[in-house]
Amino acid sequence: MTGTLLDLVWDRHHILEDGGETLLYVDLHLLHEVTSPQAFAGLEAHGRTVRQPGRALALFDHNVPTEAQERGIAAVADPEARAQLARLVENSERYGIERFDMGDPRNGIVHIVAPEQGRTHPGMTIVCGDSHTSTHGAFGALSFGIGTSQIEHVLATQTLRLRKPKAMRVNVTGALPAHLSAKDLALGILRAIGVDGGLGHVIEFAGPAVRALSMEGRMTLCNLAVEMGARATLIAPDETTFAYLASRPGAPRGEEWARKVAEWRTLASAPDAVFDREAQVAADALRPMVSWGTNPSQVIAIDEAIPDPRAAADALDRAARERALAYMGLAAGQPIAGLPIDRAFIGSCTNSRIEDLRAAAGVARGRRVAANVRAMVVPGSGLVRQQAEAEGLADIFVAAGFDWREPGCSMCVGMNPDRLAPGERCAATSNRNFENRQGIGGRTHLMSPAMAAAAAIAGRITDVADL
Repeated sequence: MTGTLLDLVWDRHHILEDGGETLLYVDLHLLHEVTSPQAFAGLEAHGRTVRQPGRALALFDHNVPTEAQERGIAAVADPEARAQLARLVENSERYGIERFDMGDPRNGIVHIVAPEQGRTHPGMTIVCGDSHTSTHGAFGALSFGIGTSQIEHVLATQTLRLRKPKAMRVNVTGALPAHLSAKDLALGILRAIGVDGGLGHVIEFAGPAVRALSMEGRMTLCNLAVEMGARATLIAPDETTFAYLASRPGAPRGEEWARKVAEWRTLASAPDAVFDREAQVAADALRPMVSWGTNPSQVIAIDEAIPDPRAAADALDRAARERALAYMGLAAGQPIAGLPIDRAFIGSCTNSRIEDLRAAAGVARGRRVAANVRAMVVPGSGLVRQQAEAEGLADIFVAAGFDWREPGCSMCVGMNPDRLAPGERCAATSNRNFENRQGIGGRTHLMSPAMAAAAAIAGRITDVADL
């Protein structure tokens, strides 16, 4: 065997070449309410139908409120958001696409639900009108975030036209120190290679520190790879992958399971595979990571000071740092530890799985949220919420003063009622700290679930090890 894991999956889905682009077969198409209405309208305008509705799944996540979901779409106050949700109901019913409604425990954030339901398999091609579709690369699935015109194309043809990206390998050596998680690793890699480090590439994560991650951790890592500029991500499937998938609703059964596992074991880059680019990161050199600026690579360790823009390599980077400091209300040389916060948000497709909630609850147990902080925990799906309640995690959060919510994208994207007010500073487990991302004028500091819980308790950004 020669070639990379990207080559293997790509070649298995290759249909034809045309003008430098490849027509790829798509195994799974995930839909949500924000990016799909125009695509369905295009189908209707051209008199087309959905080619393979059985390979699509529709979910509600971006616009949904995280309270009163039992009321369904009636719980949505914003008329535009309500219209988008209603259109997804109409379109999924018209074309025979499976849908999990608001209030259904199977509903939640698309990149939480598909793996949870066993719909994400190694070696698949997966698309969704959402940039963080890279999450599914944790299973060895080649997964692309696509635009509205591409959504229409996939609905009509079950194929995607794409130029083949280059292959990049990020090898993570050593082991993560105590108190660190996949989020710290992802932010550490972002700091090392930057927001354009994977531009034009599919990143394959490898090395002992990656193999040691749970599937939840691998999904967190792959989720943030799109912030590195990567088109998609891959991690070769292994026993951890198979154990996660076994017995999930969408997983194969019986003899088919054994046959599939045997096939999935072949999904790995060859020992002599040549990558277009390689990078290496030492996991054991990392410390708890916190973003200070307005892109996810503007990150420092908890014991470091905010960098001086004058140390930037070029004028553009210097200007970006200066703008970030002004927006965030910070000064060069200021320690990140001890910075007061107003809000704490634990959730998003990056960190709202049961493992994330367990980590946060471990910090919150027996403690209280600081009086000056409003803190919320938003599970990634109804099933995660049920499991957290069954394990007593919800009780821990409520007793500590966290607001325990229903599933959805919530404050990560600011397209629903959960938003920051201008000037509010938030410790967040989400994936982006862009200007106005979590609310107009809101200031976001990215960190792990344990670190966000620690910040909520302390009332300021702090090293979770100190608790």
